[in-house]
Amino acid sequence: MSQDGTPAAAGLENLLHESRSFPPSPEFAAQANAQPAMYEAAAADRLGFWADQARDLITWRKPFTETLDWSGAPVARWFADGTLNAAYNAVDRHVAEGRGDRVAIHFEGEPGDTRTLTYNDLLREVSRAANALSALGVRTGDRVVIYLPMIPEAVVAMLACARLGAPHSVVFGGFSADALRSRIADAEAKVVITADGGFRRGAPSALKPAVDEAIEPRDGVESPVEHVLVVRRTGQDTAFVEGRDVWWHDALESADVTHEPVWVEAEHPLFILYTSGTTGKPKGILHTTGGYLAQAAYTHKNVFDLKAESDVYWCTADIGWVTGHSYVTYGPLINGATQVIYEGTPDSPHQGRWWEIIEKYKVTILYTAPTAIRTCMKWGEDIPAKFDLSSLRVLGSVGEPINPEAWMWYRRVIGGDKAPIVDTWWQTETGAIMISPLPGVTAAKPGSAQVPLPGIVADIVDDEFRSVPDGGGGYLVLSEPWPAMLRGIWGDLERFKDTYWSRFPGIYFAGDGAKKDEDGDIWLLGRVDDVMNVSGHRLSTTEIESALVSHDAVAEAAVVGASDEMTGQAVVAFVILRSDATEALGTTDEDEIVQILRNHVGKEIGPIAKPKRILVVAELPKTRSGKIMRRLLRDVAENRAVGDATTLADSSVMDLIAKGLSK
Repeated sequence: MSQDGTPAAAGLENLLHESRSFPPSPEFAAQANAQPAMYEAAAADRLGFWADQARDLITWRKPFTETLDWSGAPVARWFADGTLNAAYNAVDRHVAEGRGDRVAIHFEGEPGDTRTLTYNDLLREVSRAANALSALGVRTGDRVVIYLPMIPEAVVAMLACARLGAPHSVVFGGFSADALRSRIADAEAKVVITADGGFRRGAPSALKPAVDEAIEPRDGVESPVEHVLVVRRTGQDTAFVEGRDVWWHDALESADVTHEPVWVEAEHPLFILYTSGTTGKPKGILHTTGGYLAQAAYTHKNVFDLKAESDVYWCTADIGWVTGHSYVTYGPLINGATQVIYEGTPDSPHQGRWWEIIEKYKVTILYTAPTAIRTCMKWGEDIPAKFDLSSLRVLGSVGEPINPEAWMWYRRVIGGDKAPIVDTWWQTETGAIMISPLPGVTAAKPGSAQVPLPGIVADIVDDEFRSVPDGGGGYLVLSEPWPAMLRGIWGDLERFKDTYWSRFPGIYFAGDGAKKDEDGDIWLLGRVDDVMNVSGHRLSTTEIESALVSHDAVAEAAVVGASDEMTGQAVVAFVILRSDATEALGTTDEDEIVQILRNHVGKEIGPIAKPKRILVVAELPKTRSGKIMRRLLRDVAENRAVGDATTLADSSVMDLIAKGLSK
């Protein structure tokens, strides 16, 4: 039963309500790339709309005549009879059209070293790298694994592979040798591109030893890798295997500075990006060329309102994640943008490093993750206040739902109460942004992704696949194919069908819960496996986390459901307090703090959502991309041995939390 005595719906409870709304200023709306008519055009002729985007934003060697072939569903074919090259679109055409002197990349190394690459520079480097890879035997269709820090060579390496039609598979530089080994084996990679190391928190962090370990024969099985191309970044001592390992600078120095791109069909594989699967075997998400590039360019131009001649864009994501593929390497460069790439962490050598970079390069568009925003909230707003952030005109959020209070802080402290915020929902599998405000059209609501972009069809349904009414919650589904969609799981078509297309036959469902508010706007509620069942109520961890963070004393919160004899599951919360928390709470007594926060959740949402336990912690277990690993917190809350923690940024965090809970 629900609180008013009516039976609880099969969908998710919709408990938090947000009434604040921020329409764009008339000045911003008037100059925006995306106007309201775009929704109408896409609704009237969806396929015609996507064909127009693909023709306007992408240069085709052979123009396509067919927009979508869905006869092999759930594997789509978009623009399939057209041919193109991704690197040509990202680099060559800008040079050919007279934009070669425009800055493509402002690079900021963690130690303070800088480099500037124009589109002319980028063309020269990508061509040389493509020739160097060819000399190592890489041919169209061969796979190349990239395991690099956030340095310009990472982007050059991706584009060089694309230039050859050799699908790349980027593995995040923080992953272990075993994680790297499984990805190399699954992709059957011929070459690995790595570095001696990268700089992280003020010290060199070696990468090459992990590659050496990952390609050693194991259990009589030889590695498919023939060569390792090594960028010299830190200068640390590096073991070299004669005949196998090659220095990047030596290979490029002897390579020709011109290279004819390989023209491929639109459905030619562009990259494989591995995500962790529930079975433990990594899932190689396959993206192809034409549709992916068209949607990456379309979303980058319209969601961020990019003015390529004047904007300085900065997406803080690593290229090891899909955000770094779509919104560092491909989308921005296809659109001819000038962007910042930064190697290090937000607090190296001080907690104002990001804001210092924004002031230095006069960054106008910032795209980052809620976890980074909440970390900066925890450090205090006096830090960004020391820097001139007035150049910022659009702010973006990606990676997980952003709680309303972090959204408000981001707008007020970083955006000067004027920059629109685009809270974007998408996934590795979708390839590009799917649900987001348009900054010159949408009256933004703190914490809501709001509406599917023009050309995207999404809905929220209940267990019986009925569309939920406004005010209801359920499962987020995508009911029509889209250009950047994944084309499969590498080498495993059945797993692709089972994982994404079996819950609702013929409909894409990727595991996220969501709700519609009274206006029909979409709010993401996190993974369905992050939903708790408390006394028959299906509660979203995201809403309870947002309620906790709405208290002035709380910087960040993670909520899990732990088995409970009485209620089925009980709400267990882990909170990080802000540096000035004592002021907001009026006490330092932990029991009193817990009671204050429990009551706050009760007031914000209702008594049903009050956490049974709250633990104040110094840190939360996060992956290196900043996602909270709630699975590990659930293990601790249910007194189980903590599961695999190899992808944690700091594995000692779990020991501290376990000790705290056992008190």
